[in-house]
Amino acid sequence: MNKQVIVYTTNDCIECTMVKQVLTQEGIPFETRDISTNAKFQEEVVKYGFLGVPVTVVGTRAVKGFTNELKELIEIAKGM
Repeated sequence: MNKQVIVYTTNDCIECTMVKQVLTQEGIPFETRDISTNAKFQEEVVKYGFLGVPVTVVGTRAVKGFTNELKELIEIAKGM
């Protein structure tokens, strides 16, 4: 894989847990960035245009939540 997959999260976020589980099941390595422990990570989420989590980033594309768009990102990540 040449592009990094990042999941912005918090510890008490159910959707975040679901996103991480799906990525793990699909065999996609990812970095977790907890916005509650690092203000810089929250700033990064805002730069992507979001206020909450989960935000999943693949390359330059970011999606919020556990949605169909996440499925598209997973397919992109699989192809890397």
